[in-house]
Amino acid sequence: MVLFAAAAGVALVLQARSASTQEARQLTFGVAQTFAHAPGTLEAMKGDDPSAVMQPRAEEARKESGVDYVVAFDPNGFRWTHPDPGLIGKHVFALREGAAADRPFTQTFEGSLGLSVDSTVPVHDTDGTTLVGFVSVGITVDSVNDVVWGRLPHLLGFAAGALAVSAGGTALVSRRLRRQTHGLDPSEMTRMYEHHDAVLHAVREGVLIIAGDGRLLLANDEARRLLGLPADAEEHRVTDLGLAAGTVRLLLSNRVATDEVHLAGDRLLAVNMRPVDPDDRPAGSVVTLRDTTELRALAGRAEVARERLWLLYEAGVRIGTTLDVARTAQELAEVAVPRFADAATVDLLDPVLRGEEPDGPGPEMRRVAVHGVQSADGVQKASGLKNVNCVESAPSPWPVGELVRFVPATPAPVGVERGRAVLQAGPAAQGPRPGPGHRAPDHGFQSLITVPLQARGMVLGMAGFWRSQSAPFEEEDLAFAEELAARAAVAIDNARRYTREHALAETLQRSLLPRSLPDQSAVDVAHRYLPALDGVGGDWFDVIPLPGARVALVVGDVVGHGFHAAATMGQLRTAVHNFSALDLPPDELLGRLDELVTRIDSEESADRDTEGVTGATCLYAIYDPASGACSLARSGHPEPALVHPDGTVEYLPVPGSPPLGLGGGEPFETAELTLPEGSRLVLYTDGLVEDREQGIDAGLEALRAVLARPARTAEETCQDVIDALLPARQGDDVALLVARTRRLDPSQVAVWDVPGDPAAVAGIRADVTRRLEAWGLEELCFTTELVISELVTNAIRYGTEPIRLRVLHDRNSLICEVADGSSTSPHLRRAATTDEGGRGLFLVARFARRWGTRYLARGKVIWTEQSVRGPAAGAEGASADDLLDQWDDAAW
Repeated sequence: MVLFAAAAGVALVLQARSASTQEARQLTFGVAQTFAHAPGTLEAMKGDDPSAVMQPRAEEARKESGVDYVVAFDPNGFRWTHPDPGLIGKHVFALREGAAADRPFTQTFEGSLGLSVDSTVPVHDTDGTTLVGFVSVGITVDSVNDVVWGRLPHLLGFAAGALAVSAGGTALVSRRLRRQTHGLDPSEMTRMYEHHDAVLHAVREGVLIIAGDGRLLLANDEARRLLGLPADAEEHRVTDLGLAAGTVRLLLSNRVATDEVHLAGDRLLAVNMRPVDPDDRPAGSVVTLRDTTELRALAGRAEVARERLWLLYEAGVRIGTTLDVARTAQELAEVAVPRFADAATVDLLDPVLRGEEPDGPGPEMRRVAVHGVQSADGVQKASGLKNVNCVESAPSPWPVGELVRFVPATPAPVGVERGRAVLQAGPAAQGPRPGPGHRAPDHGFQSLITVPLQARGMVLGMAGFWRSQSAPFEEEDLAFAEELAARAAVAIDNARRYTREHALAETLQRSLLPRSLPDQSAVDVAHRYLPALDGVGGDWFDVIPLPGARVALVVGDVVGHGFHAAATMGQLRTAVHNFSALDLPPDELLGRLDELVTRIDSEESADRDTEGVTGATCLYAIYDPASGACSLARSGHPEPALVHPDGTVEYLPVPGSPPLGLGGGEPFETAELTLPEGSRLVLYTDGLVEDREQGIDAGLEALRAVLARPARTAEETCQDVIDALLPARQGDDVALLVARTRRLDPSQVAVWDVPGDPAAVAGIRADVTRRLEAWGLEELCFTTELVISELVTNAIRYGTEPIRLRVLHDRNSLICEVADGSSTSPHLRRAATTDEGGRGLFLVARFARRWGTRYLARGKVIWTEQSVRGPAAGAEGASADDLLDQWDDAAW
């Protein structure tokens, strides 16, 4: 305590000296400022005799202020005033040492009066820049020390009194502490104090100690903050602290409580309470409080984040289940409502809907999907509605399928151009206005996020998310909306690209299929081609007129989908047309087609990126309306169905063969049968009778049941089959060809057996002429006689028996057929002028519209076809008599 008192005395002396020095600095500076700016100072310094005017004033100011000197001097340092008149006019040697000349400063320096505290103030002219002189005011250090030593007795007396009081207080406190602490060691006291201080001030958990009578004995800082307790809360009853009734009941219950949640203002507190029952004091309780508000808020944010992650996962699963652009957009709207927004819309650029790449964002987009809005009577904006479509509801500003026009420079189009989401609130959240003549009902939406749908650097459209009943969108929702839109945009772009490829493949497919069926009289034909939803395949059909009023019916299928299948189908269809021009029987035609497919596969096997044709199937049938004969052959294709005139259905037992390219060179087999007039021959691909949900056997039985209807036309039969058997989700192409057979009337067919004598040609020619006159075809008599004479003569001369002539009158054509048992075929050539023969077949080719050779199992048929509409004409204008005079029957 003595050392403490001595140190305090020294400190007080130093403090007094420091305070005195500071006071001197302030005093000198104030006097210098006052004198420098006093009225008349500037005029005296600028006058003729500054010392005469300012010396009396300076002395007066020095005496009244108690300073040691007031010195005024000119800018060159020569004094105008000084307490010692002998120094007036002398130079100031310590002028402005270490300070600026144009502003006031205070310093301690050794002057003419000794060590002084000096303050110097410059005096400027009225212009504020010209320096006129200085005023320096100072107090010597001896004066300051006098003040300090004058106060020292008081300081020493105060220190002695403090020492005495401290010693007595220390003794009293020490005695009381020993009594209250029961003689605890000081280190133990220190540890207890640190613990007590931590509980009161540092622990971030509220602590209350409540007496048995309900008085608050102790509350630490955290408890005061959490409960809002007043500063003098201790020693007050709990009921008088303004706490919530539930909290008061708990604090007075003196029971055990663990993490009970109670509301205190805007905070949720977890309360723990344990009763205490000391031996020498009344029972009480200790209560701890923990603020769970932020924890619950953090848990809420974590729950929101978890829900958002789950929603993104669900979006990845639910969006893009199909490769349909509109359906994918609707899936995005359905995913967002109601877990993210109360309503959602999707607008796409028109090129996207067509499968094309958009040129860039524009002011108009097509409304593709709307979900979550029910505007009927305006009574509900359903946050959980399913498949809500504005087209089916009451009037809405968002009609699906119409163009939505955005005003330039508004947030939505600006966000699309910049490629980021935009948040709108208030009336702007109602979205774009409908066109003229439409009323825009107020759906109460007060918060809107518009997000551009971008994929591969292209803007495909825009998604809009609205909220009305839910809490308005916040800035942190923008990132989630962009993530959701980004996932949907990828699916929409995939659907767009698929739409484009599907449209191109379908266009290619339909361009390769017959656009119109040829005119023929053998069958009444109806057909259907329906591409698969997942992609165009290689199904195809064809109707090919053949010589002799016959017709070829073809149905084929190429395994796979897309451009390759469509292109392969085009190759096969072209090949079938070419082989049909050779008038080959079905088994031989399929054999050549099989060789073609095998060659294509072998040529393309070296290219790994090129798919082969292996797996293609084909059914080829030839029907002759003159006899009703039908020959069929198939390669890996389902059996055709025949519907008799009475409605009986049977599947024709056509011998089966492997698909094209897999036969290994084995011959194909042909089924020969006669079809009754009015029967329906049904050719189809496996996509009609087979899918994932049912096998081919069940499909064939279902087809049989649909076909078992008598008196149906080919078109009606086609429609019945499609309506009954086409699946809701078509997984494969379907090609269907229904041919209702016809027969030529017997009066339209004339047949002659020709003997092997050339003399019989004249009689046969006469018979043919009479038959043509009966048919009303007199104008064709000359050319027909010429054709028949040449063909029959050649058959007699070069062929073998039996020889038969058949003439058919088929609507617009007259067909002559000469059959014999020889396999040799005539060839058209241009005879030289010296040749005696070789001109007959040339004339036949000139007068007939077309001619050819058809090979049979035994022999051949030479046929010609003439048009019954055009008039008969001689070659190069020659008359009929002139031409006939070139031949005589004996020479033939």
